[in-house]
Amino acid sequence: MIRESDIQIRADDLKAWIRRFSDTKILVVGDIILDKFVWGDVTRISPEAPVPVVEVTQETKRLGGAANVLNNIASLGGHPILCGVVGEDRAGGEIVERIRDLGLPVEGVVPVNDRPTSVKSRVVAHNQQVVRFDRESRKRIQPEGVHRILDFVKQVRSEVHAIIVADYGKGVISEGMMEGLRSLVWDSEIIIGVDPKTGNFASYKGIDTITPNHYEAGAYCGMEIHDEHTLLEAGRRMLETLEAGSVLITQGKDGMTLFERNGEATHIPTVARKVFDVTGAGDTVISTLCMGLAAGMDLKSAAVVANYAAGIVVGELGTSTVTVDELHRAINGGSR
Repeated sequence: MIRESDIQIRADDLKAWIRRFSDTKILVVGDIILDKFVWGDVTRISPEAPVPVVEVTQETKRLGGAANVLNNIASLGGHPILCGVVGEDRAGGEIVERIRDLGLPVEGVVPVNDRPTSVKSRVVAHNQQVVRFDRESRKRIQPEGVHRILDFVKQVRSEVHAIIVADYGKGVISEGMMEGLRSLVWDSEIIIGVDPKTGNFASYKGIDTITPNHYEAGAYCGMEIHDEHTLLEAGRRMLETLEAGSVLITQGKDGMTLFERNGEATHIPTVARKVFDVTGAGDTVISTLCMGLAAGMDLKSAAVVANYAAGIVVGELGTSTVTVDELHRAINGGSR
């Protein structure tokens, strides 16, 4: 049976723990993406085809994928390090410059010449996404790239409290990469958290926590999650087969449910007041959850804070981040 979490009792404790986020150092390993947004208005349909004509008013670029996880950690006061690959192209250069502008290290960002930087371009009109087009390669990175990433992890592992694996299915995360990460931290207290991608679940065995959405969890378990019974079955099956320390299944407007090794399943209702865009919400969840665990929070408290953070970013259009002050206001019942 799933029990509801009583989040109000813990408000003061949560805020005290959040203030310790500044003590955390987190390594982010995964697929680095540049998010582009083309903003505009639609006032007519094209005479050439039955499609809307978007009159562009603005274009913006933001760090995406694993780089958005990095941005989330930095926004919450933590000290992130990014590790992944970019192409030897303009988009890759822009990502590196944006990371430098945040005052963060770029030594773990590996340029490669056999693939482009992943770029997701979204056209948004009247607060709705009209279309998205991607420029990317999803083939596995070369063994040399894997070795360079694992060598970098080996260099910095003594400095970090947690490793976040941000898997967007663009080729950085593989069974070999996960085996290498596990072997590098097996004798340490470093937490490994995974934001998963459907199709790669078999690679994640033995990690501390994983944060699939209910579609990803259902796909892995070969079932549709549509009620409490199927949700319980999926969560418990993932705990067992992945040998994970915990599983946090996010469910959009229905909140999220935490499954722990001791058999407890705790549902955390959503605190989102409005949902404009879920882009990057998973990045915010894994970032906040792992920062909480790295700061010494228990699983339930860290999941509750992650739920508050997700409730903030889904109320914004495009890839977004959360600050400590915004989290405090949300916990107090205020708005962004």
